[in-house]
Amino acid sequence: MLMHHGIGLDRFNHLSRRRAVHALYECCCNVSWATKIADGRPYPGYAALYTAAEAELHALSATDLDRAFDSCVHEPVSGRTVEELTRVTRTRLGGMLGPEEGYPDY
Repeated sequence: MLMHHGIGLDRFNHLSRRRAVHALYECCCNVSWATKIADGRPYPGYAALYTAAEAELHALSATDLDRAFDSCVHEPVSGRTVEELTRVTRTRLGGMLGPEEGYPDY
């Protein structure tokens, strides 16, 4: 389970750089990727964050891709491809942020 769970986009956009990198590292296990995404804040919406995250995943070297799989991908994947890492990372980003419409009031 992620340490940063359901924090919402607004809160993510306002985290300190260090905390944002840490939260993103939980999603992909690559410091360079996490730093680039954190430095791209603020994101106006989930789609913008997902687009930036995917673009930076495609920029990872083959070595970084392997390290990300070795470090943090523990669920079954069909292959060690950037597409699979994108799927896993997007799921984890969604868990970190929570639902786009927010949580219901009880």
